[in-house]
Amino acid sequence: MTHPPPLLARPVPTALPIAQPAPPVVEALPLVSPVVPTVRPVPQPFPVRVIRGIASAIEWVFGVAVLFVGLAVLAAVPVLQFLSLGYLLEATGRVARSGRLREAFIGVRTAARVGGVVACCWLLLLPVRFVADMAHSASIIDPGGRTAANWRIGLFILIGVTFVHIASAVAMGGKLRHFVSPFNLLWLLVRAVRGGFYVEAREAVWRFVVGLRLQHYFWLGLRGFAAAFIWLLVPITLFALGRYVGAVGPLVSFAGACILAGVLMYLPFLQTRLAAENRFTAGFEIWEVRRLYRNAPLAFAVSLVVTLAFALPLYLLKIEIVPGEAAWLPGLVFIAFIAPARLLTGWAYSRAARRGRPRHWFWRWTARLPLLPAAGFYVLVVFFTQYTSWHGVWSLYEQHAFLLPVPFFGG
Repeated sequence: MTHPPPLLARPVPTALPIAQPAPPVVEALPLVSPVVPTVRPVPQPFPVRVIRGIASAIEWVFGVAVLFVGLAVLAAVPVLQFLSLGYLLEATGRVARSGRLREAFIGVRTAARVGGVVACCWLLLLPVRFVADMAHSASIIDPGGRTAANWRIGLFILIGVTFVHIASAVAMGGKLRHFVSPFNLLWLLVRAVRGGFYVEAREAVWRFVVGLRLQHYFWLGLRGFAAAFIWLLVPITLFALGRYVGAVGPLVSFAGACILAGVLMYLPFLQTRLAAENRFTAGFEIWEVRRLYRNAPLAFAVSLVVTLAFALPLYLLKIEIVPGEAAWLPGLVFIAFIAPARLLTGWAYSRAARRGRPRHWFWRWTARLPLLPAAGFYVLVVFFTQYTSWHGVWSLYEQHAFLLPVPFFGG
């Protein structure tokens, strides 16, 4: 008996995956930045560039002159004298940090603007002075007369017009064209009607005052003065005591002279380091000055000799005291002599700081040769100035080359 063959299981048909359509191929487009047409400035004609260059040079020279006069005026006012010293130290520190002398002329353009405003105001007040003199003469010739009254009325009107014109010119920016233009008041009224003029003027004045950095200069000058005075106190005091201690006076004075000569060979560079580092303790890091001397001995020697040589002629202006209203005139001479010496010291300091290796021993020892004679001659002159200066022994403490750049502390 035959059995039927076993039934084979049929394969269950599986659902074939439905082919998904391939995503469309998106070709990456190159990232091309939009072409922005560059607007090239139209070159100015050559004569215009020449005129602008000459005007800029004249403004810079005028700014330097105004700056020197301003420093001299500040140096003649007690307490404000530290602003003058602080500015000189800041200029020296900038040269020491950068090595560029042009960095020393801080705020020259601002000084030119302020000087221009003062000069224009002085010129505009000349008619007022003339009319005031005429009114005064008329009141003397015909007191209470109609002519004198007319001159007085005209004077008051002119004072009012001049004041409004000067105020509007300064409010518009204080440039020369503003003092010449007669439409300043009209433009101010338009800006006032448009709104926001008070806020703009307030912000401009605030930026100008903050940009002067008066607090920084005063604090730097005070610290530079204190550091130098600490170094000079002992030798100068020994100088002063030499006249009052009897038989040992010459020995005391000689000891003070030796100490002062040693201090002078480091003090200009210590003050420069204080200004460059903006640290009071840097004014006492004598080892750093010795290290820097090895890198630029000739530059150090030249700057020290020039500093002491430029300070000696100024003692002639300490013989006779100057009236208070003219005290800024000798101060101008002091600034003119002291500022270049300080900038030269800053240049020598920068030259030494940029060099990483000491110079050859021959140059280091050769540069030492003029240092002691220069310091000794300066000390000798200083010793005899106590007999020629107006304040006598107290003038020994008025070391203008390192302290306040004025003939007398009191102005």
